Order: sequence, then C-alpha cells, then structure tokens
Amino acid sequence: MGTATMGKVLVHATVQNLDDLFEVEKGQRTADQVRTVEVPDALVDTGATGLMMPRRLIDQLGIRQYRTRTVRTVGGVVTMGVYQSVRLTVQGRDCNVDVFEIGDDLEVLIGQIPLEALDWVVDPNGRRLIGNPAHGGEHMIDALGVQG
Repeated sequence: MGTATMGKVLVHATVQNLDDLFEVEKGQRTADQVRTVEVPDALVDTGATGLMMPRRLIDQLGIRQYRTRTVRTVGGVVTMGVYQSVRLTVQGRDCNVDVFEIGDDLEVLIGQIPLEALDWVVDPNGRRLIGNPAHGGEHMIDALGVQG
C-alpha cells in the first residue's frame, strides 16, 4: 500500500528493462540478468502524464532514448527525452510504459497513464492507491468501443 508523508502518496515500484524480459522469454538471458530498479518511494503524481525517471536510473536500466517531446512543467515548457518502454510493477500489477527523463535531483513520478493502465486510483483520504472502485477493485481494462 502507499505511505502517507506530508500529503503525498508514495509507493514501492519495480521498473524493469522490457527488452531484457523479452530476451529471458527467448532463452537469451537469465532472469537474474534483467536490469531492474527498485524504487521504494515513487511519488504518485496525478498532475503528470507518464512515468518520469531521473537519468541516473534510466542509465541503470540501459534503455535508449527514441524521441523528444515538448512538456509543460511548473517551471515552464521544456523538451524531455522519451525512452523505450519498461515494465512497471506497483502493488502486484504491471504495465508497459515509456519513460520520460527528468533531472537527477527529482524523484520518480508515476502519472496518469501508468495509473490508468494499472487500474489504480488515488484514495486522497487514505493517501494510498486502491483498485478502481468502478471495477470492483479488480484490475480491469476498459474497451468500451469494442463489442465482445
């Protein structure tokens, strides 16, 4: 569960190199060779869009930048590097998501897109993540435009 600290929602997150995971499936790498970063205090930030990580952690994962994007921040508009997708795991749920590079003086931020993919919502009173009540708390993906 999340940890309450000065109104923040902090969670443990595991971030893994997705290419390494695919190589394990193909028998080209062993599971202990997957480049992984454990983040004990990732900040849940509903004002952010994606998964934002400092460069030092990006380097540990060995992922490559494949584009830049214009990003609106509290300090103004900047350009950020966008890195290849990783596997993000929070509270037992995982998703694949691109990584945006932020400064090394900043903490890992988990924004709206990964939260939606993981089907977590912020419980502001409990200062934690909970399973989406609209889905009975169970991990579910909405595909409302698709007929079953």
